[in-house]
Amino acid sequence: MKPLVAISMSRDNQFEGYAREFLRTTYIEAVAQAGAIPVLLPNMAISLELLRQCDGLILSGGGDVDPKTFGAVDDGTDWSGVAVERDQAELAFIREAERLGMPVFGICRGVQMLAVAYGGTLIQDIPRRRPDTTLRHSQGVSREEATHDVTVSANSRLAEIVGNPHFFVNSFHHQAIDRVPDGWHVVAEAPDAIIEAIEYPGERLVFGVQWHPEDLVEAQVEARRLFQAFVDACCGFRSQKGLAAAQ
Repeated sequence: MKPLVAISMSRDNQFEGYAREFLRTTYIEAVAQAGAIPVLLPNMAISLELLRQCDGLILSGGGDVDPKTFGAVDDGTDWSGVAVERDQAELAFIREAERLGMPVFGICRGVQMLAVAYGGTLIQDIPRRRPDTTLRHSQGVSREEATHDVTVSANSRLAEIVGNPHFFVNSFHHQAIDRVPDGWHVVAEAPDAIIEAIEYPGERLVFGVQWHPEDLVEAQVEARRLFQAFVDACCGFRSQKGLAAAQ
């Protein structure tokens, strides 16, 4: 059987008076194209039961992380899409994935949540914190268009996966990682030194990128390699579970 990949969902608490949960289809398509079965995780406690049946976790992009989640106060940012329910649910997903030894892949907001979950902090708004930068981290063109380059650290797991030290990515964020959690490595940066990827060293594949590779898989080999490497790790985790159950 193909591996099951859980994908966290966005939450909107302002939709015509009631909450809704949703996910862009490009995540689902990218996971399926890499050979796995996508499983959507609502931001609810019961989703932990669903996660335990899966072989990997993708933390998807979406709205801003509430500064209270990383022990900060609001510095005047124009917040978009904050949902405390999502912050708390994803923290629980990350803790459970670690307990299980499951591969984890964070995308955009997802890499920020990985940093926060392990003790890091975020830049609440790049234009306010870095008014000197001319790089547009929230591009005004199609999601399928790569607009700025990233430099990948040599000898990193990410470099091994993508096979290219420099390539272009898309960009749809105004927050970014500020303080990196202890033990984690910065493995890609934008030309203005904004952190674009982090990973945790070790056998388990746990990493995140600040861009949106799910929107680039049709045109970019590096994006396809990210999803394929993650699904391959999920296959390995599934095999380990099978061996453990048979003993």
